[in-house]
Amino acid sequence: MPVEHPRTRTLRVLLEPQNPALALQLGLHPDIDVVRDAATRPEVALVEEVAAVTALLEDVPECRILVLTGSARPGLREAALAAGAAGLIVRDGPVEDLADAIRRASTGETVIDPALG
Repeated sequence: MPVEHPRTRTLRVLLEPQNPALALQLGLHPDIDVVRDAATRPEVALVEEVAAVTALLEDVPECRILVLTGSARPGLREAALAAGAAGLIVRDGPVEDLADAIRRASTGETVIDPALG
């Protein structure tokens, strides 16, 4: 008798700018679908610049946006959250942590990487 597995929700995730290596790694998670542009109405977006948060929210107001950073710069956390970001994540951390942050952000949680305290 076949076993039925519960269907998991697939999250559409936008990378801005595009990052093929990261897209490939995130795409290995069955519940994450990396999309190419905002016209696909992503649930979560990963951006590298705080300025991109405002622009993306104008196009897709329901999108939850995580800002990727290489380090904790003074004022970055506050600027990202003030712009409307759902959180701030270290760019070079484990992809499993990033996938978890995407899932958490999609549920409405504000996500701050513990490394950025």
